[in-house]
Amino acid sequence: MGEMRFNPMDSAFVANPYPTYHRLRAEDPVHHSPLGFWVLTRYDDVAMALRDPRFAKEAIAAVVAERLGVVAPGIGLSMLDRDPPDHTRLRGLVSKAFTPRVVETLRPHIQQIVDGLLDRVEGTGSMDLIEDFAYPLPVVVICQMLGVPVEDRERFKQWGVDIARGLDAVLLPPDSEVTRRSLASRTALTNYFRALIAERRAAPRADMLSALIAAEEAGDKLREEELLATCILLLVAGHETTVNLIGNGTLALLRHPGQLRRLRETPALIQGAVEELLRYDGPVQRTARVPSEDVTLGGRTIAKGELVMPFTGAANRDPAQFPDPDRLDITRADTRHVGFGWGIHFCLGAPLARVEAQIAIGTLARRLPKLALGTDKPEYRPSLTLRGLTALPVAF
Repeated sequence: MGEMRFNPMDSAFVANPYPTYHRLRAEDPVHHSPLGFWVLTRYDDVAMALRDPRFAKEAIAAVVAERLGVVAPGIGLSMLDRDPPDHTRLRGLVSKAFTPRVVETLRPHIQQIVDGLLDRVEGTGSMDLIEDFAYPLPVVVICQMLGVPVEDRERFKQWGVDIARGLDAVLLPPDSEVTRRSLASRTALTNYFRALIAERRAAPRADMLSALIAAEEAGDKLREEELLATCILLLVAGHETTVNLIGNGTLALLRHPGQLRRLRETPALIQGAVEELLRYDGPVQRTARVPSEDVTLGGRTIAKGELVMPFTGAANRDPAQFPDPDRLDITRADTRHVGFGWGIHFCLGAPLARVEAQIAIGTLARRLPKLALGTDKPEYRPSLTLRGLTALPVAF
């Protein structure tokens, strides 16, 4: 067996990573990349790494800083990058806003936004599904929840893109432009939130930002740098991923007209359909952990302190877990996918993302019966961590 070369930044891989995942899983499931990290592609290995407390997160910031020779402001301060007890404390401050029960109450409002976006393009016969539909929806929702002025979205749009792209920095050369832009945008967004926090301190409102400020002022739950890191995380994670879920999901249905037809005929299938779309081509392809002690996996020893990348996108196509994994089937019975992760870092916003995607994709199917692809070759964002399209021209 030849040594498997896995180049995560190859454009063919970015356009379709799934054949590579299958090869890795079959030939080298616990793969040590020459780039200096471990790649996990089997469902059981990925699930274990997400749930096992030995696979920690806090060390990642230091590993990344060392590799890139930089220390980023706010990196490692959000709940996403922390272990208990800090993770527990920070997540507890915002988790109540994202419970399924609370999110259900947002349904009518989300439906209203979706209908408004479709009203705007009605009669034009075509749109860019990303720019005109998939992007504005989650951005408007998360801004309203957080208390960020929606009209500022053009200001922070590029910052969000840069920060999200910065998740790939560890896979790129240390002098990469991606790293520099990501840090600059993180600084810009931090300054933006500093100004907004000052406004809300003076005049609190009924929004999440004001509630977080109150927790910080109470003094025992939140430091100011953590408050800023939390705001950035919620804003960026709150829209960069759901955009891709709606985009990737709509593309998958348009490429499988039989599945789209089933959804049109039986709108009640939308819940299971969104789960299958998350499994089939999810917006988050990988995460990272650093073991706090040596761990043996698949006959290989991963040393304490090494960077491990569980590829959730690969786990979701593992034939050992999902029969005929490359087939899109919106009526699949068991979609226990890891598209939202697993364990203590299970996606906080999952209930919100699910409802947004159900309403967005369900309404598209219902209101645009002639929806069709406007291109044979949709263009993917040059990203490995977050999988999504730069644009998706459609006609209707």
